Amino acid sequence: MLETAESSDTSWSELLTARYSAATATLCLGVALFAFNGFLVSTSLPTAVAEIGGLALISWAFTLYLVLSIVGGAAGALLKARLGARTALVGSALLFLVGTLIAAFATSMTEVLIGRALQGLGEGIIAAICYALIPELFPSRLVAKVFGAEAMVWAIAAFGGPLVSGMLTEHISWRAAFLVNVPLSLIFIALVLRIVPRSTEPAERISVPAIRLAAIGSGIMLVALASVMGTVAMEVLFVAGAAIVLASVVAFDRRSTTPLFPSDAFALNTTVGIGLWIVLFMPVAQAATSVYLVMTLQNLWGYGPTMAGAFHATFAIAWSLCAILVANIQNPRRRAWLIRLGPTLLVAGLAIIVVGFEMDVPLVVMAGQISIGTGFGVSWGFLSQTVMESARSGERDRASALLPTLQSAGYAIGAAIAGLTANAAGYPLATTPEALRDATITIFIVSTIIGIGALIAGYALPTRKKTVLAFDTNEA
Repeated sequence: MLETAESSDTSWSELLTARYSAATATLCLGVALFAFNGFLVSTSLPTAVAEIGGLALISWAFTLYLVLSIVGGAAGALLKARLGARTALVGSALLFLVGTLIAAFATSMTEVLIGRALQGLGEGIIAAICYALIPELFPSRLVAKVFGAEAMVWAIAAFGGPLVSGMLTEHISWRAAFLVNVPLSLIFIALVLRIVPRSTEPAERISVPAIRLAAIGSGIMLVALASVMGTVAMEVLFVAGAAIVLASVVAFDRRSTTPLFPSDAFALNTTVGIGLWIVLFMPVAQAATSVYLVMTLQNLWGYGPTMAGAFHATFAIAWSLCAILVANIQNPRRRAWLIRLGPTLLVAGLAIIVVGFEMDVPLVVMAGQISIGTGFGVSWGFLSQTVMESARSGERDRASALLPTLQSAGYAIGAAIAGLTANAAGYPLATTPEALRDATITIFIVSTIIGIGALIAGYALPTRKKTVLAFDTNEA
């Protein structure tokens, strides 16, 4: 159906009607698989290592998952076109399920790593295709609410994931924590079979760009390896090498007959191109809070794990609440203003964190965290929808599927840059509160500078009012 950007306001309850409830549950559960899995594993894996050994390999359980999830996400749109969304989602969910079972019943860390790699590959495909399905399963007026609902899932996972995993690990076994993914996967498969229609068009014969996918994986691996290099010079070399590899992939992809990305990805003169820069820069800038904030709270101010975790969770709470509050806004000018407000609040929040550590006042740092979460909450859904609906003809799936993949890549790159900055500033060697505070301030100053890139892109983003096609399979 044809729908303009000035559709009338709609109620949240519409997502729960018979028409959209199954689709809402399916996409939210796709997000839940990723969100809960991360918190479940991070909480239970140390206990697993104590039982089966392999402490030296524990970081690879997260690295392999991240690398394979980004590779899977990059291939998501291609698999959707070749196999159809239904087949691709069921296949990737089964892959995730097999990986879960291998990891849950592992007797060595090598088996855990194999399971985590399969989990990452499957979940990367699921996330990409679920994003691509949003504009197909929902009319334009509901898209922002779908992103709001997904933000709620992340907030629930941030609190419930560690709690559930901790209780299962403590009272039953770490294996039980891993196995929580089994019923979630089976429910997801059942929902996909119910809500996602069979493809009525013949599958496209598309060759798999294995070299480009391998290059993407290699680039992200270089980013991950940068954090374990012994010297700042080697870290810089690995990060620079990763940038060259990933930029080369984008350049070659534009000339390929089987592209992974939209044709104007990262262009500086289109809505999609500039929008993708914002999608990349915002998590790159924010990643420092995920890597170093909790650790600094514990080492500088003596916070316990629970207190520090709750402090950090204010980011997810602010994101979720703000995403819900703004989801009813339909006016294009207000949406454009909120997209620009997001990076503005991000930069302001990072700067406030710098001031908070300089003043040695935890509440000021928390205010910065809340500002960052608010920035993501007010802008992320509208930004994602703008990129989706501005894609060129035939490229909407590639633009939509790239969003979660690019977000994950942004966090990986941001973590590497934060680690590089921390090592250069002497964070690991800080033995006094003053030295630790100075190193932390340096980390967040660099993050603030990176955030300015997102801020500039936000104000450069073309957001002209336009009529868009909103596809609704229930009305097809």
